[in-house]
Amino acid sequence: MWLQVSLLCLSCLTLPSQSQGQDRASLRRSNDHSGLCHYTFTVASPEESSCPGTSMKPEMDGVSSRLTMLEALVSRLITGVDGGPRTGTNGEDGVQEAYSQVTRERKQLEQDKERLNGQVQELQRRLAELSQEAESLRQRPCQQTDSSGVTQRDSRPASDPALNGNGAYQEMKAEVKELPASHLIPEGNHNFTGCGELQSVGDPVLHRKADGITGKYGVWLQDPEPQGPQYTNKTVWRIDTVGKDVRQLFAYEDMDQLSQGFPMKVLVLPEPVESTGAAMYRGSLYYQRKRSRTLIRYDLTSESLASRRDLPHAGFHGQHPYSWGGYTDIDLAADERGLWAIYSTSKAKGAIVISQLDPESLEVRKSWETNIRKNTVANAFMVCGRLYTVASYTAANSTVNYSFDTATGAGRAVAVPFKNKYRYNSMVDYNHAQRKLFAWDNFHMVTYDVRLGRASDDRS
Repeated sequence: MWLQVSLLCLSCLTLPSQSQGQDRASLRRSNDHSGLCHYTFTVASPEESSCPGTSMKPEMDGVSSRLTMLEALVSRLITGVDGGPRTGTNGEDGVQEAYSQVTRERKQLEQDKERLNGQVQELQRRLAELSQEAESLRQRPCQQTDSSGVTQRDSRPASDPALNGNGAYQEMKAEVKELPASHLIPEGNHNFTGCGELQSVGDPVLHRKADGITGKYGVWLQDPEPQGPQYTNKTVWRIDTVGKDVRQLFAYEDMDQLSQGFPMKVLVLPEPVESTGAAMYRGSLYYQRKRSRTLIRYDLTSESLASRRDLPHAGFHGQHPYSWGGYTDIDLAADERGLWAIYSTSKAKGAIVISQLDPESLEVRKSWETNIRKNTVANAFMVCGRLYTVASYTAANSTVNYSFDTATGAGRAVAVPFKNKYRYNSMVDYNHAQRKLFAWDNFHMVTYDVRLGRASDDRS
């Protein structure tokens, strides 16, 4: 009668750790259909130790248990199954093969045991390091941060007079130190009222979205140089320019009131407004009268028309608009150098003309003709006597693409990134007191921070 031994190592199988219950080895004997006797030896898999949530000690105990069971099995295989002697060539070969397999399994289990011992030692070392660090943190004194942002250690003794008897802080007097205003201005803008070339335009900041269709495009401004106590540099002015007869000028106490939609006053202008080219400067609203080249100065204090004058040869009502249209033939602007008109004439053949205006009489003081056509750019604004144009009113990532310096009479291409977040920018104006651009982008009233570099020439 043949006796066949089958040793089954669980490391060759993929059994879930939950099915083992505990680390044990088992020996099972059975007969197959031909009458041969099968011995099946089962041990827990060493891979089980990698399962989350298992601890080291049960796994090491299981390894020791498996080693003991293997030794007993080897002894039984050598001396014979069920106490009988092993005879026959095939029987000896089977015993030798089984013995070799058990020896290999034993070596593997010893290696697993050494690996687990190494992991236990590493965990113990890391635990000791963490304990030392925790003790060091408990002994470290509290930290304080001074006004300059430098972290300082609190080294006051327990007898500090700032502490009362029960360890609580007493009320102390604070001394207020006055700092120069330049310390509050971001780096690069310390010379806040100085002039220079445009270096960058920040991301748009939303202040309000218009409610109705009349607010698709319009004008919103703050006066950089207000006159008199009635209105300040915080007062916000707004004109919705969609309509047949645009005359309403909304006044808001500040940005918060604008965002909430509560005007403190509504003024009715003496003449209707054409498009989005209005400007606010020194207590007056400057705008173009509808369907004409007439410029109007409306005094905010007296709420009356202060002066009016035609802009010589200027195109109007769709003759030389910006690329977005909207009858933007005449665009008024104010900057550090004064009041300006941006337009074109038949003589200039659509090229942008810049004229500096007298803020009282609206008379033209001087004019410059550029080499860029007005209908090829989306909008324009003045900064420190320089004209800047925006390439597109719909592209999300556009550029300020052209600059013309009235001091030198020279123009050049530039590439300053400019974002049209809401994809229909119909108005861009510069406020030199705040160093911001005010824009009206598809119902949205937004501002952009700008950064200027040092002036390349002395223009002060």
